[in-house]
Amino acid sequence: MTRQPIVVIGASAGGVEALQALASRLPTDFPAPVLMVLHIAPYSPSVLPDILNRCCALPAQHAQDGETAQPGRIYVAPPDHHLLVENGELAVTKGPRENRMRPAIDTLFRSAAYTHGPDVTGVILSGLLDDGTSGLWTIKRLGGQAIVQDPGDARFDAMPRSAIQHVAVDAVLSAAQIGEQLSQLVRQPRQSLAVQLEPHEHKRLRAEVRIAAQDSGYELGIMNCGKPSLLTCPECHGTLTQIQEGTLTRYRCHTGHAYTASSLLADITSDIEEKAYQVLRALEESAILLRQLGGQCEQSGNLRAAQAFLVQAHEAEEHAQTVHNLIIHNKQLSSAKVEEAAPRE
Repeated sequence: MTRQPIVVIGASAGGVEALQALASRLPTDFPAPVLMVLHIAPYSPSVLPDILNRCCALPAQHAQDGETAQPGRIYVAPPDHHLLVENGELAVTKGPRENRMRPAIDTLFRSAAYTHGPDVTGVILSGLLDDGTSGLWTIKRLGGQAIVQDPGDARFDAMPRSAIQHVAVDAVLSAAQIGEQLSQLVRQPRQSLAVQLEPHEHKRLRAEVRIAAQDSGYELGIMNCGKPSLLTCPECHGTLTQIQEGTLTRYRCHTGHAYTASSLLADITSDIEEKAYQVLRALEESAILLRQLGGQCEQSGNLRAAQAFLVQAHEAEEHAQTVHNLIIHNKQLSSAKVEEAAPRE
């Protein structure tokens, strides 16, 4: 492991404001590199470095593959790429999505813990669902520090609350307070030796870091790093292996996609809606075609056939209405999950 302090920060919905509040409090002599992941759509331009450069004393830039992270600089994961720490350098990769995201917070946090052990300080800020909880758990497991934005200070508090629920965090502060105290926290003496993982834990952590770096999960034996589940990956439909980290349950397939229970449920819900719309389209097209055939038979004087086609069209329309109601109910369930994850008064 590299004995150099490093700070890794993850944010999602509402994270830009939190990152600004945090970064604007960092001093020019900040003693460690700062690596950031903000969830962003794959093909959207990322302007986060520009935003931070307008409010922060430290220079911010998109990370470049192979560059050495320097203290007193901010490195932001570019869109549709994971940001990792690897052999003393930054790695920008196109590894499999995790929690439906690339860049993902967990991939950065795990790689930093794997390479820097107790010298990592991980920070979770505003966001929905729970990306970052597993990575923060790994940071703590290897002796690092875990800092979480106060849920009451976060625009969306689901990510901070998940981290607090599953990780023995060292501090819960507002985003501005985290920025003010990070220098002191990073400079605190840490244990000289990293925590020794059990062999199966080390194997799994190494495999997951290498998967994010674009290695083959199958060849790394990821299916032997947990227990088989009855669930399949929503993205590639491979069998998911269940992994337990403390109180957190998550899943990974042999091609590399990874999910927490919350992100897996979100993807399954989305998949239900997509497939239901396909069924709805087919039923409505069937009804249209059956009514056209009925009309043609009626015009030709074949009233018996016309009636049969119209009865079938009516049945197809009733089935379509049932599917439509399913879609609406499914959307209501999705909205309920979002509202549950939204900030509380």
